[in-house]
Amino acid sequence: MNINLQELGLQADGVSDDAPLIQSAIDQVSQAGGGRVTLPSGMICLTSSLILKSNVDLHLERGAKLIAHGSFDHYVRPNQGLTDEGVKRVGTPVTLKPSYAYIYAKDAENIAITGEGTIDGNCYAFVKRVSPYYVTSEVYPRPTMIYLEHCTQVTVKDITLQNSPFWTLHPAGCEDVLISQIRVLNPLDVANSDGIDPDHSRHVRIIGCHVRCADDCICLKSSSGNMEYPDTQDILIADCTLISTSAALKIGTEGTSNFKDVIVHDCLISDSNRGISIQIRDGGNVENVLFHDIKIRTRRFADTWWGTAEPITITSYNRDEHTKSGTIRNVEFRNITCCGENGILVDGTSAGKIQNLTFDNVSVTLESTSKWPKGLYDLRPGIGRGIDALPSAPLRISGVRGLTLSKIRTQVPTDIPEFTADSVLTDVTFSSQD
Repeated sequence: MNINLQELGLQADGVSDDAPLIQSAIDQVSQAGGGRVTLPSGMICLTSSLILKSNVDLHLERGAKLIAHGSFDHYVRPNQGLTDEGVKRVGTPVTLKPSYAYIYAKDAENIAITGEGTIDGNCYAFVKRVSPYYVTSEVYPRPTMIYLEHCTQVTVKDITLQNSPFWTLHPAGCEDVLISQIRVLNPLDVANSDGIDPDHSRHVRIIGCHVRCADDCICLKSSSGNMEYPDTQDILIADCTLISTSAALKIGTEGTSNFKDVIVHDCLISDSNRGISIQIRDGGNVENVLFHDIKIRTRRFADTWWGTAEPITITSYNRDEHTKSGTIRNVEFRNITCCGENGILVDGTSAGKIQNLTFDNVSVTLESTSKWPKGLYDLRPGIGRGIDALPSAPLRISGVRGLTLSKIRTQVPTDIPEFTADSVLTDVTFSSQD
């Protein structure tokens, strides 16, 4: 069954709430066994939350646009129905379910969001200017643009997602997820506007996407709010271009359970505050991860964003006095080119936290391209962790058991006092093949 929304008499004036008619179409198609709900070219619809149902493809043609409502009382609270205006703080994605969701699905199968149209999260309706470098809000978390929980056979393809007020695309507890050829275009000053956040999800493919956002572009998570679901496992990320004011590719810091069997390859990271980051602060472990054929270019942003232009950072620190961080093992970096305002940072803090780490055919070039201070390393979050002032080295590695370094090339200018050409390795044992 296919429904063209133009035939239903939508207002499509960008002012009236078109959600009831669109939701009715989604429900009809799902009840009929499946099909497509199409928003035709040229239609611009302001809507409250929409709930996607099994066997439905929500399809936006090129030039069509959905705009999220700018008032909290028009949003679904996952597992609780519509919210009321008086409830603003109902947890965070780290501890509970997201508070609000614009497009939501739960326990659905064979669902899709496709087409060359646009979904706009209306971010500036939910934030205020804090500094010249970022905007945020007293309300945390703000609405997630797309939250898909415990769904199977999920496809998000070709669509443009823009102006998200919080995380943009958050599949949690999902299996068999394809995210292909999408654009995420968020302003670089909107805090917490992550791009794609697979959380306790398995068999996820993120292919050929362009993501530009404040905070992390692609971040693998295992949040405590979704602990009823399995580990984050069997993830493939390829052929993506990424720009971030925090980390372009990240594992953690929400890591209450494990991350296993991840491959990332043939990606371009540019103008980012940090390139690749594995940040373990909770009890989950990272195991069997391969990064290869990636080019990374970093630059510093304001210190309101995590990161000090490290192209690669791998750390395991206890989040607090009650939380012991997990281990990171069997991680490989092969054919990686790094150029930017800092070098690679690895810190396991104690023997055994990081095991079997390989850097093979990796080049690191330090250069100064921004107005911000150099010679800094961002160790946040964690007990007693902040931004440490140390000379930026091509490699600064400590607390690793089983390190392999092969074909490492470095280039450091001699006229910047905050840079040092000498790599720093402490409390390291090398693998037997060295």
